[in-house]
Amino acid sequence: MASFNKVIMAGNLTRDPQLSYLPSQTPVVEFGLATNHKYKGKDGALHEDVCFVDCRCYGQSAETLNKYCSKGSALLIEGRLEFDTWESNGQKRSKHRIFVERFQFLSDAQADGGKSNGGSADPETGQSSPPNDDIPF
Repeated sequence: MASFNKVIMAGNLTRDPQLSYLPSQTPVVEFGLATNHKYKGKDGALHEDVCFVDCRCYGQSAETLNKYCSKGSALLIEGRLEFDTWESNGQKRSKHRIFVERFQFLSDAQADGGKSNGGSADPETGQSSPPNDDIPF
């Protein structure tokens, strides 16, 4: 049976990224992303659903996200779903999380205090492209 696990989301960070390091000194950043869905209900009223998702990124991309993003930053992410399980106070816990493979900054400098104005990074190559202010559109 074939399988396919790909997630593409655009939203805003719900909290500042939290950078840490594995024992191997590999950087890891965790952050929350919120997306919203607006629709008109049967009653004609506008409704909005918000989806909150935890995300994790490794390597040079983790350091780039930590450096240029903060709570409220707009971000487009591409990755895959992971299922985490752990035990807390004797109870088994679990949740889905997005393993971020690529991302694109969407915030402009005015919207997030100048921390981000575009750019992207690919964790497989560790290459990050600096913001480009010369884009003609």
